[in-house]
Amino acid sequence: MPSVYQKASLNALLGLFLEAQGHPLPQHTQVKSASSLSRFLNHYGWSTRQVIRTTRQAVLGQIARQRPHRGVPLRVLIDLTSLPKCGKFCHLSTPTEDPDRADPWVRVLNGKRGLHIVVLYLVLGEWRVPWSLRVWRGEGYASPVQLACKLLATVPTALSQGRVVIVQADTEFGTVEFLNAVGKRSWRALVGMRCNRKMVDAQTLKQLYRTGKRGQQVQLEGFRYPLTVSWFWLKRSQGKRELRFVVSTHPYSGVYLVRLGRKRWTIEGFFKTIKHRFGLHRFGQSTKLGVYRWLILSFIAYLLAHWMNQWSWSSLLDWKAASDLALETLFPSIVWVQLLKSIQSRAEIAAQYGFEVILKPLSSKAYRECCKI
Repeated sequence: MPSVYQKASLNALLGLFLEAQGHPLPQHTQVKSASSLSRFLNHYGWSTRQVIRTTRQAVLGQIARQRPHRGVPLRVLIDLTSLPKCGKFCHLSTPTEDPDRADPWVRVLNGKRGLHIVVLYLVLGEWRVPWSLRVWRGEGYASPVQLACKLLATVPTALSQGRVVIVQADTEFGTVEFLNAVGKRSWRALVGMRCNRKMVDAQTLKQLYRTGKRGQQVQLEGFRYPLTVSWFWLKRSQGKRELRFVVSTHPYSGVYLVRLGRKRWTIEGFFKTIKHRFGLHRFGQSTKLGVYRWLILSFIAYLLAHWMNQWSWSSLLDWKAASDLALETLFPSIVWVQLLKSIQSRAEIAAQYGFEVILKPLSSKAYRECCKI
């Protein structure tokens, strides 16, 4: 950060995210004022690109120290998620004479109004890394599929080189454009496909459920190469089931294709965690820059908690425990200030029971002993 004040604001914001309560609002901080955090996000001139670049270098450095075996594939998960928002959000609009293009960030998509982002999520062994994102800006701008194709170019060569790369995506990305973009990089694509998608013989994929065999290769309309197809029943609410199809550019067996396709839900778990634990959708900033910085810092808080869980060698992933460990280890000054505030606000309760809380500095010898512990 350019100054010690901005560094303190950064620490305060990351401390808010790492509380892992799902509502890291600036007015809840006990370290800085809400107005100072708002200025830090919306107006101060620190380099967002440099923060992203530094974080990515740290990610690659950590993975390099504990690099999985060469036989472990790199899974690239791509999906679109919506961050619901109510209100006009005029401050996120771009002034233009065309009223249909006046609000390119907060849009309605699939019946949901809010900010819609396409996220690229990397899975390599036990590592989980939200690597990049793009904001969908509505009709007249790049489509989610086009944004996903651009995100493929951000996958780091240090992780993909010498490995099998499997790109997994939802049905929305089962297009010729997306699969061709994956194929140009000699990667394997594995995406969902609509059941009414037609083959060259005019039949639909749904008809294969009765007459076909899992793992067979089919020629879909618009594709110049065959795809391997399989299907499974997805359980829905009230005991209902839905027939889903998944296709791959690599000739996997039918059973393994379904098993591998189910792993795409890893990114859905990430979306739930980063929203309900790290408040990705709780942004309320006055500028696009502030919103973008909020999303980036939420991603970084998720990474810090994930790293702490990796270092603790815990067999059970508890996001609250991992976040507390990250907060205590990386930002002890914030924990100390929060403790002082809590003691100060509850001093009257201690007095009711005949106690007085006194804080005094340790002697040099006692301080050295505590540092050894």
